[in-house]
Amino acid sequence: MFQETDRTIIIAEAGVNHNGDFDMACRMIDAAAAAGADYVKFQTAVPELVIAANAPKAEYQKETTGSDESQLEMCRAIHLPLSAYAKLNMMCRERRIGFVSTPFDHVSIDCLEPLRMDFWKIPSGEITNLPYLRKIGALGQPVVMSTGMATAAEVDAALKVLRKAGTPLSRIALLHCTTQYPAPDSSVNLRAMHTLAATGCAAVGYSDHTVGITASVAAVACGARIIEKHFTLDRNLPGPDHKASIEPAELAEMVAQIRRVELMLGDGCKTAAEAEIPNIAIARKSIVAAIPIAQGETFTSSNIIAKRPGTGISPMLWDSLSGRKATRAYSADELIDPSELGN
Repeated sequence: MFQETDRTIIIAEAGVNHNGDFDMACRMIDAAAAAGADYVKFQTAVPELVIAANAPKAEYQKETTGSDESQLEMCRAIHLPLSAYAKLNMMCRERRIGFVSTPFDHVSIDCLEPLRMDFWKIPSGEITNLPYLRKIGALGQPVVMSTGMATAAEVDAALKVLRKAGTPLSRIALLHCTTQYPAPDSSVNLRAMHTLAATGCAAVGYSDHTVGITASVAAVACGARIIEKHFTLDRNLPGPDHKASIEPAELAEMVAQIRRVELMLGDGCKTAAEAEIPNIAIARKSIVAAIPIAQGETFTSSNIIAKRPGTGISPMLWDSLSGRKATRAYSADELIDPSELGN
C-alpha cells in the first residue's frame, strides 16, 4: 500500500491525548479529519499486560504528570477500554479518515484485528519484543514500524523476525524516530532515513516528537513517505504527551505545508517548467547588432553583442556567426536574422 501513491501518508497521532475520555477521542477524530490528515491513530493497551507495577515513569512523564503515581497507575487512567476502539473505527469511517491504533500487548492485537486496519503500527518500544513481533508478523499485513532508540542492527533483527513470521519486506515501512518528548533539534538526524531506506523496506518516514512542524515538513523534503505527529485539542490539558503535541490549527498547517512540499519536489527531471517557459524570451539573450552593420560586413565581436530578448540567434551560436558576412544591413540593437547562419 505504501507504493500506491506519491502522496505522503499523514498520521495524526491522537495516542492517549484523549485522557481516557471517549467523547474527547471523538472530538480528536473530527479535528484530524478537518485538518486533512489521512489517518488518526490511537494507542490500545491493557496496562496490566504492558507495565509492571514497579516500572518507573520516564522523566518527561514525571515532569508532565508528577511522580506521586506509578507509570501503571498513570496509564490506567488515560487508556480507553478495549470496547471503545470498534466505535472509534466506525466513526472514522463516517468521517472518511483512516483509523489506526497501536497495540501494546497480545490481547490488544486480538482486539484490533477484526477492525481490518490498513496497516499495523509497531511502536518503538516493541522493536525488541520478539513474541510481539512474531504475532504481528504472522498476520502478513502491511506494517509501519517506528525505530526510536534502535540501532541499525536492532532494526535489521526486528525486520528478520517480521519476515520469518510471514510479512515480506515489501509490506513493511520504517519510521525514523527520536524517543524523547519533546525531542531536541540536535537529536533529529533526518538523514538516518537514508540508512533505513537501504534495508529495502517498502517506504521510510518520520515519527516526529519535536516542537512545532518544521521537522515533519523537512522530513518530506528528505524523502519521507509517511509522517506521524502527536496532536492534542489543547496543550494545557493534563497528561504525559500534551506538551509535546501540536494543536488542531498547527496540524492543519502541517498538512498544508507537506502538500506544498510534495508539489515542489516534482518528478526530478531537469527541464523548463511550464510556468517559466513564457520568461525564456524575456530573460535570455540573442545576438544583436552592437552598432550599425553594412551589407557584406563581417560579423565580429566588435559589431555584435548579446542582448535581450531571447527570440533571435542564441549566443551559444556566437562562434557559428562570427566570420560570416552580413547578407543585409542591420541597425544598432537589431536582432541578427537566423538566416545569417546559412544551412
